[in-house]
Amino acid sequence: MHCPFCNADDTKVIDSRLVADGHQVRRRRECLVCHERFTTFEMAELVMPRVIKSNGVREPFNEDKLRNGIQRALEKRPVSTELIEQSINRIKSNLRATGEREIMSKIIGNLVMEELKLLDKVAYIRFASVYRSFEDIREFGEEIARLEK
Repeated sequence: MHCPFCNADDTKVIDSRLVADGHQVRRRRECLVCHERFTTFEMAELVMPRVIKSNGVREPFNEDKLRNGIQRALEKRPVSTELIEQSINRIKSNLRATGEREIMSKIIGNLVMEELKLLDKVAYIRFASVYRSFEDIREFGEEIARLEK
């Protein structure tokens, strides 16, 4: 690794630690030439499956879109950012575990609903109402009844 201060090629790792629930390695390094220290983060680059939308269009998996949808459902709800990130990581792990190169958007929506059900029931109902296109109060009531079982 090149030193960001003097651009020397020789650096040594002083300390390594797992961070982000074991998804990243944080390394403290020291340049052997100028003796400056710096931190690097290392993570596996895993390919996510492409998403097949309901209209048949295929697009790359977009983690920001996933995060925004979950955060919108959880708006003004008492759920920590850490729990949200853990849910996103579980969803991504489940998608990778399928081993498929392409995955239907419906599967992602169902995984999001499962995670929201665990995180916050109100957020789950919010998401379900949009995702399942509730048209009247009866459908809300039916979903709430299923949730209470």
